[in-house]
Amino acid sequence: MKVNLLNFTPEPEKTVSLAAKLCYSDSTIGELEDRVKESSQEKFLGKIIKMGHLSVLEHASFVFGIEGISRATSHQLVRHRLASYSQQSQRYVTVSSPEYVIPGSIKKDAAKRKRFETEMKRIYRLYKELVEEGVPAEDARYLLPNAACTKIIVTMNARELLHFFNLRCCERAQWEIREMATLMLSLVKKEAPLIFRDSGPSCVAGACGEGKMTCGKPREIREKFRQL
Repeated sequence: MKVNLLNFTPEPEKTVSLAAKLCYSDSTIGELEDRVKESSQEKFLGKIIKMGHLSVLEHASFVFGIEGISRATSHQLVRHRLASYSQQSQRYVTVSSPEYVIPGSIKKDAAKRKRFETEMKRIYRLYKELVEEGVPAEDARYLLPNAACTKIIVTMNARELLHFFNLRCCERAQWEIREMATLMLSLVKKEAPLIFRDSGPSCVAGACGEGKMTCGKPREIREKFRQL
């Protein structure tokens, strides 16, 4: 799996602060912009986020390039509707070589891994044969498994990312999307540390939101994400 931060709103925290200050001031945008440039944002942004005034976070967007995830994970990812996605098409792009994700529970057992990889190679071999026989890639792709690798570019604003991390960084999330979300969080924290300071699963900033389904490790998880 490879996750890159391709682009983001320049000075995202200043942009968010400017939007928030505008809501409570009769000054011009130019005047407010000068004030934001000259002042620290830490206390103000902390107050805004604690108040739940999260709409201002929508002015900061982040673009990720993600490779080497399975279709099983991309199907989960695109269920987050407040985002933009551009995914490599299995209809127009013919697979040239087998690329697939092996779950850890299978990879750690040599015999299971061998059976898994044998089946994957058989599927991809049949796929290639069908394409070579004139079957359109858009039809041959029906063979391809959930394990098949994909590439996708994702754009989310900071507010949606907070929600995304809350759900997908949790230990209760599926392992692959949890790994991907954690990598995404580590990248945006470098560019907007104040916005994402307490980001991660719900137990980072408060109580576990999973109820009886809790992993039972809130202290460990809290420490992990605060050190991210």
